[in-house]
Amino acid sequence: AAPPDIPLANVKAHLAQFQSIANANGGTRAHGRPGYLASANYVKGLLDAAGYTTTLQSFTYNGATGYNVIADWPGGNPDDILMVGAHLDSVTAGPGINDNGSGSAAILESALEVSRQALQPTKHLRFAWWGAEELGLRGSQFYVNNLPAAERARIKGYLNFDMVGSPNAGYFVYDGDNSDGTGAGPGPAGSAALEQTIQSYFTAIGVPTRGTDFDGRSDYGPFIAVGIPAGGTFTGAEGIKSSAQAALWGGTAGQAFDVCYHRACDTTANINDTALDRNADAIAHAVWTIATAVPPVVVWQDTFETATGWTTNPNGTDTATSGQWERGDPEATTSSGAKQLGTTVSGTNDLVTGRLAGSSAGANDIDGGIASIQSAPITLPSAGPLNLSLSWYLAHGSNSSSADYFRVRVVGTTTTTVFQQAGAATNRNGSWATATASLNAFAGQTVRILIDAADASGASLVEAGVDDITITR
Repeated sequence: AAPPDIPLANVKAHLAQFQSIANANGGTRAHGRPGYLASANYVKGLLDAAGYTTTLQSFTYNGATGYNVIADWPGGNPDDILMVGAHLDSVTAGPGINDNGSGSAAILESALEVSRQALQPTKHLRFAWWGAEELGLRGSQFYVNNLPAAERARIKGYLNFDMVGSPNAGYFVYDGDNSDGTGAGPGPAGSAALEQTIQSYFTAIGVPTRGTDFDGRSDYGPFIAVGIPAGGTFTGAEGIKSSAQAALWGGTAGQAFDVCYHRACDTTANINDTALDRNADAIAHAVWTIATAVPPVVVWQDTFETATGWTTNPNGTDTATSGQWERGDPEATTSSGAKQLGTTVSGTNDLVTGRLAGSSAGANDIDGGIASIQSAPITLPSAGPLNLSLSWYLAHGSNSSSADYFRVRVVGTTTTTVFQQAGAATNRNGSWATATASLNAFAGQTVRILIDAADASGASLVEAGVDDITITR
């Protein structure tokens, strides 16, 4: 199903309800106040009527009871959950219509549209409205803290929407891959893909976006802290819009994105309709795109737990005098940090250059040249797209150079280098990373994967490892 266009009027109708609730309850929807519970009951009532399985999860903070509204859409893979969340509480000073009635209303309307369309996603969909975010992410932290480890592992992504209708709006997307290079670094693996999905919507409508840092200020914080990938959008809070940002997006330079941030004037008059409309549609685009994506089919994989026909020195051209590739349970070595890793990505075994530690870190590393190993033949389907992924590391001392390397090639009717990491004259410790490559050029062929690593710059300490190679369609 194509992602829907979420009607702005529907989202604004929810904001009007939140405003009415605040008006009837002392002007606020804050934690521990009756306006918060009324907001939670409003959201829960609509979801119950739409066929969701809902839970009002209670917790205590500052002597008051708080609530999270958790809503599960029936169906989808229970081991592959996409969560979508927004905080429902306001500060005590005002009704919190932009912060964060806007995010709450926008995800609510996406959830209701899922029901109207009777969507049958491949992933299991779970929506959440968090309590007491304004007091330090208390509701979302309570939720994550109380998830058993097995349940946490089932959540493959979390999308967070906090302030999506700021009156002097910017268009910020959580910087999952750290491409903006500021602040806290990238999110957990998978965050970059969430960022790209959201960005693709804004690109399609011709709206430029900028990254916003995972600075811990909203409810994605507890999720990324336990390794769950996260993403989302944000239209700005008390920060001042620069002249460059005003040129990019319009609005007023030198003024806050939301002049009513955490104030009594954060009412229904404090909403930029265009920003709210675009973000509501971006949320629906992300939910539909991610939740309905068909998982790739595994064509071939090797975790190295059993022998599958890999051949060392397949062409008789290796020059290394030690550190030949082998499958086995690796022993750790250290020299100015970790070099050969004693832990695998999965299971007991990996492919490693000289499995045993020996009497010193340099005893069984690659020495004197090139060490190679090649898979048994792999028959690829004629239809793609075909993608290769593998876990790898290269470690070397500070006396290495760019002559040393780790390389992955695919040998079919042609031989193509699909990944290479060169050495350098700096210490590089062993650390598992993931490499991916398209194999579309090899569709319909029978191929072999050829892996080699080299100590070609003299007596440098070089180690490499590979685990969990997968080809998917």
